[in-house]
Amino acid sequence: MTVTPGVLGEVLGRIRVVDARLICVDGPAGSGKTTLAAQLADALEAPVIHMDDLYEGWAAGPDGGAENLRRWVLDPLVAGEQVRYRRYDWVEGEWAEWHDVPPSAHLVVEGCGAGARQVDALGAFRIWVQADETERLRRGLVRDGEDAREHWLRWMADEAEHYARERTRERADLHLDGVGALI
Repeated sequence: MTVTPGVLGEVLGRIRVVDARLICVDGPAGSGKTTLAAQLADALEAPVIHMDDLYEGWAAGPDGGAENLRRWVLDPLVAGEQVRYRRYDWVEGEWAEWHDVPPSAHLVVEGCGAGARQVDALGAFRIWVQADETERLRRGLVRDGEDAREHWLRWMADEAEHYARERTRERADLHLDGVGALI
């Protein structure tokens, strides 16, 4: 997914109107969140935190990543402290190096669980990105390989439960489809 300059301008305009510092790009795996987040980060000159770095592997699910987001990113951000997080190494199956996030007027967080209710009190601007389930699975298997199919299917079930409980889609400030069009 690549957002056209017109759509990107609309998204940036809405972010600027509400003067949001924290921009959360959420939606099911394989919907196009990472691509959108990169475009936003470039336009806002902002760092990006990928939720994929905060999950402790496939089994942690969106809830585990959201907890690490709160502990390592949101709490320090609110306290005015240095934001830093530890990256999970999916290949080695263990926590790897720490990353310091440079101070910036904006911070983009993307991934499943980025827009959990915990960001609401921070005035986060929440963007929901969605795509057809078949297309999402196809994109995931192209990226991760056919051997990851069972992981993807379990993850998709876990994220559906997470999103139903968090009502992330309903709470989003803006909706895009998996090809970059506003909904």
